[in-house]
Amino acid sequence: MAFARFRFLLLPALLLVGADDPPKQPKDPQSSFEPRSGPGAGQKFLEKFVGDWEVAKTFYPRSGDAVRQSGECRQTMIHGGRFLQSEFVFDNKGEKSTGLGLIGFEPATGKFTSVWTDSRQTRMSLRQSEAPFDGKEIVLSGKSLGEEARGRARSRTTTRLEDDGRKIVHRQVAVDADGKERPVMELVLTRKADKPASGR
Repeated sequence: MAFARFRFLLLPALLLVGADDPPKQPKDPQSSFEPRSGPGAGQKFLEKFVGDWEVAKTFYPRSGDAVRQSGECRQTMIHGGRFLQSEFVFDNKGEKSTGLGLIGFEPATGKFTSVWTDSRQTRMSLRQSEAPFDGKEIVLSGKSLGEEARGRARSRTTTRLEDDGRKIVHRQVAVDADGKERPVMELVLTRKADKPASGR
């Protein structure tokens, strides 16, 4: 009789212990081929870019005056905070153009990789860091794949946060074979409001 009473009292306790155990995560067979990785210092830096921005774009042709355009940009972190997505809309005397950028950071190497597409062309622009992130600015070099890489001028972009995070300055230069630099483009993004962008 005493054993039966003890068993009756023990059962709820065992159920409570079992209820506290966290559910087991299902196995991910893909991780054996592509191991999972989480955000790092680069993603923390990219989070500061999130929001809605006014954009002033200046393009420097090889000859002639600089060309200026205005636009807007919305930047959001996607895929669990792993990548920054940038959606641009520019207005050139009533004619609109769009651009879409995606940039990520690999904590294992300390380097950024970006991809850019826009409504002006069908070619994708690929850029990557050559040195690990210094915690202050993003420096990317233009990359080309396959035969297209031959004979193409090198380029470098530098992106910095200024004015306590209320401004992003993005500068692109072309680098010739002698190492001489020529300005190509500058984007100045000014934050519209001190709050992150919400999803569309």
